[in-house]
Amino acid sequence: MTKTSSFSMELFRQAPVVGIIRNQSAEDCYRIAETMLEAGLYTLEVTMNTPNVAGIITEVKRRFPELNVGAGTVCTPAELEQALAAGAGFIVTPILDEQVVTTCVGQEIPVFPGAYTPTEIYRAWRLGATAVKVFPASQLGTKYIKDLSGPLPQIKLIPTGGVSLQNIASFFEVGVAGVGMGSSLLNKALIAAGDYNGLRKHFEHILRAIPAKSKQ
Repeated sequence: MTKTSSFSMELFRQAPVVGIIRNQSAEDCYRIAETMLEAGLYTLEVTMNTPNVAGIITEVKRRFPELNVGAGTVCTPAELEQALAAGAGFIVTPILDEQVVTTCVGQEIPVFPGAYTPTEIYRAWRLGATAVKVFPASQLGTKYIKDLSGPLPQIKLIPTGGVSLQNIASFFEVGVAGVGMGSSLLNKALIAAGDYNGLRKHFEHILRAIPAKSKQ
């Protein structure tokens, strides 16, 4: 059965950051989602190794229908089935599983598969990826992204791992379509302290650091 994705590419382009929620409690996930929306960030993924991930995805979508809510760390077709049953609007993987990608493409679900080498990245794009998650981006940084764009300018890249407030602008300056951010976005100390006002300000700082030309 073909699923209907609730993913808004327009909202993602306005704020091209995927917030990665991993191993947070359900209540913290809901507070994070609310705070992201308040700050003008619209796209979040809940990783499949988060306790009660299916219930969290379903409830975040119910409470915050304005958000793009997806599933991350999807590595197998079985995990994909679970994620889609929970209502995930997009899928992110850390690796290139061709069956996961082709199933998403066939059901018109946006999919951001993880890849690293030029061959993997090109293969993911040829399979129909919406964009390719370059992971881990921390190892080779923006120079690697720039080098990839020479022979592969048509491929939309979303570097993940190592993107921070300090370097996010440099990633967009080399032409990425977006970035994925986990702990550098979801400040653990602020969340542990229940300081969601501080977290919102942190989100706003990150959003302001993205060059205006990259938010369209």
